[in-house]
Amino acid sequence: SDWKLNEDTEVGIFEDGIPKMGEMEKLKPIISPTIGIFTNLGDAHQEGFSGLKQKAAEKMKLFKNAEVLIYNSDNKLLTIASKQAQLKATHFTWGKNSDAALQIIEITKNTFSKIRFQYKKAEFNVKLPFIDDASIENAIQCVCLLLHLNYSVEEISNRLEKLEPISMRLEVKEGTNGLIIINDTYNSDLNSLRIALDFQNQKATANPHPKTLILSDIFQSGFSSKELYNEIAALIHTSNIKKLIGVGKELVQWQKIFNVDEKYFFNSTNELLGSTLLKQLKNEIILLKGSRDFHFESILSRLELQVHETILDVSLNAFIHNFNYFRSHLKKETKTMCMVKAFGYGSGSIEIARTLQNNGCDYLAVAVADEGAELRNEGIRLPIVVMNPEKGAFDTIFQSRLEPEIYSFGLLNDFIKTVEKWGVTDYPIHIKIDSGMHRLGFNPNEMVQLIEILKGQNQVKIRSVFSHLVGSDNIEFDDFTHRQVETFVACADQISAHFSHPILRHILNSAGIERFPAYQFDMVRLGIGLFSISSIQGVHLEPVCTLSTVILQIRDVKAGETVGYGRKGKLHRDSKIGVIPIGYADGFNRKLGNGNGEVWVNGAKVKTVGNICMDLSMIDLTDVFASEGDKVEIFGKNILIEEQAEKLETIPYEILASVSKRVKRVYFVD
Repeated sequence: SDWKLNEDTEVGIFEDGIPKMGEMEKLKPIISPTIGIFTNLGDAHQEGFSGLKQKAAEKMKLFKNAEVLIYNSDNKLLTIASKQAQLKATHFTWGKNSDAALQIIEITKNTFSKIRFQYKKAEFNVKLPFIDDASIENAIQCVCLLLHLNYSVEEISNRLEKLEPISMRLEVKEGTNGLIIINDTYNSDLNSLRIALDFQNQKATANPHPKTLILSDIFQSGFSSKELYNEIAALIHTSNIKKLIGVGKELVQWQKIFNVDEKYFFNSTNELLGSTLLKQLKNEIILLKGSRDFHFESILSRLELQVHETILDVSLNAFIHNFNYFRSHLKKETKTMCMVKAFGYGSGSIEIARTLQNNGCDYLAVAVADEGAELRNEGIRLPIVVMNPEKGAFDTIFQSRLEPEIYSFGLLNDFIKTVEKWGVTDYPIHIKIDSGMHRLGFNPNEMVQLIEILKGQNQVKIRSVFSHLVGSDNIEFDDFTHRQVETFVACADQISAHFSHPILRHILNSAGIERFPAYQFDMVRLGIGLFSISSIQGVHLEPVCTLSTVILQIRDVKAGETVGYGRKGKLHRDSKIGVIPIGYADGFNRKLGNGNGEVWVNGAKVKTVGNICMDLSMIDLTDVFASEGDKVEIFGKNILIEEQAEKLETIPYEILASVSKRVKRVYFVD
């Protein structure tokens, strides 16, 4: 997080939690806060401490040199720990006691919360658009900070009234079969379970449905298993939970101590998903409370009401596996640049970019500046290259700290002039050489002129020189590939000889990494290979994307009848025809109609019938046992995208990129 800070940063906000003693000593000099907020002293990660007193003392070390410390003085442990830590900080306390700097006089809850405070002998009110204790406590911390920063009580009240509940924390969603789902899969400990059960009780007051809890094992509680699960059992009993679904070996072991009307236990999330239990849930308020290791998001995906039943599942585990497969061909020092253009090849550029950022990628590349700006707005901090920079987007490039590919003298001169206007020097650029693709790039005979221009200015600085292979995936073109590399090396050598700073070189794409690792130079570029496409026969990468939908309706149609527009789907036997909610507007190519394409239903490939429509398609279910609502795979593990590309006489790129943005993307870790 420190690395996100730069010379323009005015405020850095850091959240810090520690699992054991000794951690804060390491973090204190890294974060070195000027303002400290001790938000909560709970039992998460408690096994690393002898007790809450020791944990409070360890956490206080972070604020050794802070100017001010904000905390709840009603918690006596915090008050004692702050005094014993001998902090230099001014204490800004809050609580119900009269000694608190910000005293809580009264909290009333209805459909919203109203808090009456006293501050410097004057009273004021704050209205909050939520009623759960966790959100109220967080809001009070914000009030303290804003008062410390000298905001007026009027402005504070105004701002807090406009707050919205934080996504991924007690998020309420509409489910199938009349379910109301409270999604709290962010963390799992006793304190957060209490808060979540309290929130569920509040929801049950407005919606008198029976309450169900889907709970995973809780890790790092600091309690023995017997103490922990007896405490959980008591909490569940007092919360009047009617149905408990426990997931995890610990819950299975202690299942007898839970006193609820209905209870079910599973060793793993996959075991629960493989059962029929989730389909039986109806008209209930479900609290989904799981530790991250149990990946309860897959349960949420199963229970959540889908507005559009066509979904592109993106396996981030498979994506990482493929990324690491290509990295296994590289030297440790070789950098990776990954393509996230065209909406991340249809899989969603933001989530893909985050995954790459978290797994050691060095560079990202997009097609146009707007794609890079979107990534910056979502917190992506890796260097981002714009492969097709347009003159009209130069301001966006500067504002979002993007790095342009430069492929012509006109573009180079225009960019230098713009950089000069911005008053910037040494702005990073990437020079493209045309070594044989004959699409974009400087010709080899233009190197002298290019070097002369670059040497005569200080507005831009070459970060890398690169070129693009034409046929690295085809043995037929290997001689041409070697000639391309020779041309590229000659141009790169010529450029590097005239500059003292190191200039990165890269020419290999996904297929090149597999077939020509000797040419990896300083960096390689990964694209379609990340999505399971290998140029080597027999190498089976993991499918990342699965496009699926469901059967809307099944009807019996007699032999001799036709199905779909233009009466193209003529039946030669009595048939069962299924209708699925996916069409060419979703990315299901129209050429796959009339039996040219296949989909996967309940363990078998079935053919399309009639023309693919804009939003719907028909499939032949005569030889397959199927019911309305059953899943249909368009491509994935059973219908390989390469097979579909072959039928369409195209490449997998086109199929992935053509999946419409209206198709919901669901990201999961297996």
